[in-house]
Parts: sequence; C-alpha cells; structure tokens
Amino acid sequence: MRWMKIALSLTAVIGLLVACTQSPTGRKQLIMFSSGEIASLGDQSYAELKQQQPLSTNTREVNYVSCVANDLLAVLPEPWRSKTWEVNLFASDDVNAFALPGENIGVYTGLLKVAETPDQLAAVIGHEIAHVIADHGNERMSNQFAVGLGLQIGSVVAATKLEDKDAALVMAALGIGTQLGVLLPYSRVHESEADQLGLDYMAAAGYNPAAAADLWRNMARVSGAGGPEFLSTHPSPQSRIDAIEAYAPEVMGVYQSAPKANCKL
Repeated sequence: MRWMKIALSLTAVIGLLVACTQSPTGRKQLIMFSSGEIASLGDQSYAELKQQQPLSTNTREVNYVSCVANDLLAVLPEPWRSKTWEVNLFASDDVNAFALPGENIGVYTGLLKVAETPDQLAAVIGHEIAHVIADHGNERMSNQFAVGLGLQIGSVVAATKLEDKDAALVMAALGIGTQLGVLLPYSRVHESEADQLGLDYMAAAGYNPAAAADLWRNMARVSGAGGPEFLSTHPSPQSRIDAIEAYAPEVMGVYQSAPKANCKL
C-alpha cells in the first residue's frame, strides 16, 4: 500500500539520524547535547531528590556504600577518575540505585537487602556509573529529540500527500515503528552496555565479576516475571544473566590480579 511505503521511508529517514560518536565499547551513538548541559540537568535532579528523599543516618551502612563506590571510582578511566563524585545513601525501602550526570550517585537502603554481598553491591553501582560514562542520558535525550523531529516532518508530509484516512494510518505506523524500532531497543542496548562496563570496573576494583549474575538473580526474584523482552526497556532477567556469565570470564584475569576489596557491612 502506498501509505505503508511512505511510512517505511519516513522511518528509515529517522533511522539515518542515528550517527556518529562512539561509546566506550565502540558502539555508534547519536549525541546532540553538550556534556555541560547534561551535567547541569543531572545536578538539578540530584539536588531535588535530596530535598524530597531523606538521607540514611545509619553510619555503618553509609560508610559501607561509600567504601564500595569509592573503590569503583578509583579505577575509572580518566577524566572520570579525577572528578569529584558525590555519593549518598537514601533512606527508602525501594530496591534501587542510580548515577546521574554531574557525578552524582545514589543508593537506596532497600537495595542492601537484595545486594547481599559487597561484590553484588559493586555490580549495581558499577552498572549505574557506566550509564554516566557511556553518556546514555545524553543519547536517550538525543534519540527522543530526533524521533520527535522525524515525526513532525512525517506528519507534514503525510498531511500534504495523502488523504486524511491514509495520513492517520501513516502516523500510527510511524509511532509504533519508532517506539519499537528506535527508542526501546536503544534502552536495552544501554542496559546491556552498562552491565558490560560495570563488570570491567568491578573487576579492576577487586570485586568478583561473577557475583553480578547472582545479583540479577536476586533482582529477578524481587521483581517477579516481567513482560515480553521486545516490549521492555530492559533485557529479560535471564538474557541479562546469560550475557553477564558469557562476559565475566573475559575480565576474571583482571579481578584475580587486582588488590582485593575489603569493604564490609
């Protein structure tokens, strides 16, 4: 059908917008915003969160989280190793952690019940730091901006070239195609890439990379069964575990030669 051919052509144009910087793993990225802009947004979000969410007053847990985080920060590639990072433990039962541009790290106390060992906690924090180093926030914003621009162009073309009924079908196809073909797959790529980089960091810091698979098994038990992987922003738990177990042996030599971490809760 003529409208379907136009929809496919427009989706292809959107795909061509994905260009040409590289992530730490060598993957091509679309980066449209400056690092300063992204860091400012991260700092603002972090400041707002600290106002909304109380910080933990458990000194033992705060020191433990800081110890693991600092071990990882000490082995990051430059310029990240020399930056000043802020690490906070938030008093919340949520099983979560994050790192934001601007060198901001947050861990929730609920995570400490699921990340049962220092190695497992290092897997989470290393994964979150990797999102920042790989500029995933910038890439996500850039992809969304490019898709939005493509859809605006598509709506103009469809409105001028097609009857109203066909134009509506084109825009519906574009909306589904860009969501499944661009935005969601990039989210899964980000997660998988952060897993790989996180293993690199934890191994270099003296944390056993094999523990990352155990961490995600714990996470899967807490979160339960999810929806279909192709409609998710994250890999399925088993896909993630399989990928981690395939990559971990590649960095096991680094772990074995690194000074062993001694953070304890």
